[in-house]
Amino acid sequence: MEAIMLIAAGVLFSLALACATLGIHGLVIGRLPGQWLQRHVKQPRAWGAGALLLVVGSFWSATLAVIGVGLLAIGHVRTPAS
Repeated sequence: MEAIMLIAAGVLFSLALACATLGIHGLVIGRLPGQWLQRHVKQPRAWGAGALLLVVGSFWSATLAVIGVGLLAIGHVRTPAS
């Protein structure tokens, strides 16, 4: 049982690290790596901020996690205003 919990914690930490890395990349540079993400995300900066808030919120505050999910959705759907 202890080994399963350790593996699960490692997987969750790896996912959080990947999400934080993609969030920082999208927020700072304004582009996301990979063709799939570039095709589907219309506002990479909002998406990146949402990914960072989701990671932070998953450890500290459910409110931040919900705001992060909302920003992720906005980054996917909303086209940039010109």
